[in-house]
Amino acid sequence: MSNGFLPISGKDMEEAGIEQLDFVYITGDAYVDHPSFAHAVISRILEANGYRVGIISQPDWKNKDSVTILGEPRLGFLVSSGNMDSMVNHYSVSKKRRKTDAFTPGGIMGKRPDRAVTVYCNLIRQTYRTKPVIIGGIEASLRRLAHYDYWSDSLKRSILLDSGADLISYGMGERSIVEIADALNAGISVRDLTFIDGTVYKTRDLDSVYDYIRLPSYEELKADKLNYAKSFYVQYCNTDPFSGKRLVEPYENGMYVVQNPPQKPLSQAEMDRVYGLDYMRNYHPSYEEAGGVPAIEEVKYSLVSNRGCFGGCSFCALTFHQGRIIQTRSHESLVAEASKFVWEKDFKGYIHDVGGPTANFRQPACKKQLEKGACPQKQCLFPKPCKNLIADHSDYLELLHKLRQLPNVKKVFIRSGIRFDYLLADPDDTFFRELVEHHVSGQLKVAPEHISDKVLSKMGKPSNDVYQKFVQKYKALNQECEKNQYLVPYLMSSHPGSTLKEAVELAEYLRDLGYMPEQVQDFYPTPSTISTCMYYTGVDPRTMEKVYVPVNPHEKAMQRALIQYRNPNNYDLVREALEKAHRTDLIGFDRKCLIRPKKEDILRQRAEEKKDARFGRHARPGKKKTIRNVHKKKV
Repeated sequence: MSNGFLPISGKDMEEAGIEQLDFVYITGDAYVDHPSFAHAVISRILEANGYRVGIISQPDWKNKDSVTILGEPRLGFLVSSGNMDSMVNHYSVSKKRRKTDAFTPGGIMGKRPDRAVTVYCNLIRQTYRTKPVIIGGIEASLRRLAHYDYWSDSLKRSILLDSGADLISYGMGERSIVEIADALNAGISVRDLTFIDGTVYKTRDLDSVYDYIRLPSYEELKADKLNYAKSFYVQYCNTDPFSGKRLVEPYENGMYVVQNPPQKPLSQAEMDRVYGLDYMRNYHPSYEEAGGVPAIEEVKYSLVSNRGCFGGCSFCALTFHQGRIIQTRSHESLVAEASKFVWEKDFKGYIHDVGGPTANFRQPACKKQLEKGACPQKQCLFPKPCKNLIADHSDYLELLHKLRQLPNVKKVFIRSGIRFDYLLADPDDTFFRELVEHHVSGQLKVAPEHISDKVLSKMGKPSNDVYQKFVQKYKALNQECEKNQYLVPYLMSSHPGSTLKEAVELAEYLRDLGYMPEQVQDFYPTPSTISTCMYYTGVDPRTMEKVYVPVNPHEKAMQRALIQYRNPNNYDLVREALEKAHRTDLIGFDRKCLIRPKKEDILRQRAEEKKDARFGRHARPGKKKTIRNVHKKKV
């Protein structure tokens, strides 16, 4: 293409001399040719392997012709909802429609449908009934088997069945998509693509499926939530590419959905190749008139240095999508990428981030992971750091040193999150000191999530005393470095295990801290997380023990309001929560109180006191004199 972008119209194809594309990629996002956007990565990988790819961005799902503008692809369609799940993109946890969409030109909401993958696939099938359709991205990946759907409050089938697609490329997909393309190009039918790691397919014949675990059928899952909890934990224990088994989920009418083991982690050379492709690093110029695509602002001057996470938070789906084994880019690759954008006219001297899901993970948790994988039923950091854990920040430190020395660079910030328990596990505090001295933009965002150990244990997070140790050390290092920087804790309300009692404890902690967060994350049950399984089943799938789950919207609103108890709009909810938790001692004028009594309560109390005085009643702490007792004394 003359402008460097992939074709988005017939005119683009004509100018590039392309009669027919090999693949048409349909995405729910605007077309942004940047390595932080999945459609750009997958398309450029295919292009680098000799395939011609065009992009149809945010087609009109009410018009079947909108998916035909690039013609019929030679090998197949690729479909994704975009960088976000379309339902999370559209709705808040209270199921209210969001007002803006950062992945759409001008931030306009409503340019993609709910359940975008399914809608786009059905749209394709209206015109191209037999053309292979491969789905991927976060929406398809986390719905690859039967899953709880929060928005309909029901158990849904594998998205492979509801969408009518032929194949799911789950996880990050760079390796599996090339294998799929090569197989289709070799003339192999999409129905015979049953052998590729990182894919899910459907079949009516299990004769050729070997070494698999048979999960409960969809009908059994619907009949008993405990069956779903057991099935989910089997899936969770088979997310590792080295130890994971093939999984088979039966459906009605003799249909089976088969999940192959995950694709193997990319080597550092492969990671470098992925991020070193010829990206334009910006949104398509056709969006200029609409004001561009807001989502680019956060990533334009940021660097992805790693992927994967062995943190193992219960409410996070990374285990199912990126996996627990850390994959990194080389220093040379990252410095080369930074060296390109530091000369751009809009660059102000600040690299906004160098990280990934967890910024300070730059190596596998232990030596055995690259040969044997992550432990299926053990966590690296929870409840305590594993004895085999390698907590070492030296490589990350060296990388940051190199980036700080680049011309035009004033500051290199870390914004994608620091795992504080891993930081404390490092016996050398050099990185912690340099983090405070060089890489904090006034405030450091961390995610303790809660302060109740009861709730933290369900979250898969370290106990509260670990966070408090981190806070004290952070303060001490700031004093030593003569810095006045703050901690901004991310907190979550209504997570499974949290009753009103624990929610009040969290409010008291914030009171003592003198801090009220501007935003609160209410637990959002999204597919393929342990926490969502708890929310739906009422049990912890790891132990099958019962868990208290706040599912009532009003109780969830009370727990959320307690975190922001100073907000006048939350007064009634906070008062109701304190009354239900039997903590009315926190309503009053004492400095330990969360809220004051209402004016009418004060007036009513004063009126009662006057009335008591008129009849000679004198209230004493712990005992109220009745009129009868007063008369007896007079006699």
